[in-house]
Amino acid sequence: MLYVTSAEYVDGYRIRVAFSNGESGVVDLEDALWGPVFEPLKDVREFATFRVSEVFRTICWPNNADLAPEFLYDRMVGQRSAFAEKRAR
Repeated sequence: MLYVTSAEYVDGYRIRVAFSNGESGVVDLEDALWGPVFEPLKDVREFATFRVSEVFRTICWPNNADLAPEFLYDRMVGQRSAFAEKRAR
């Protein structure tokens, strides 16, 4: 089962996340913040208040918003691939 082991704020809407499978990297969540529960997090100061929940084992915010670890991992890997492709051009 994949879960978040640690997370730290980088800047903007970017978080460095480490996963239970040993992988880690930066994930940009700016365009993932849609829907009523994520609306307050569009304020970067609110976004930066996340923590890793010991219960859910993923990042969550004081307003009870959270993102599944699988979503975070897939997004991180996808963004890493997109960045590598851009650099190769």
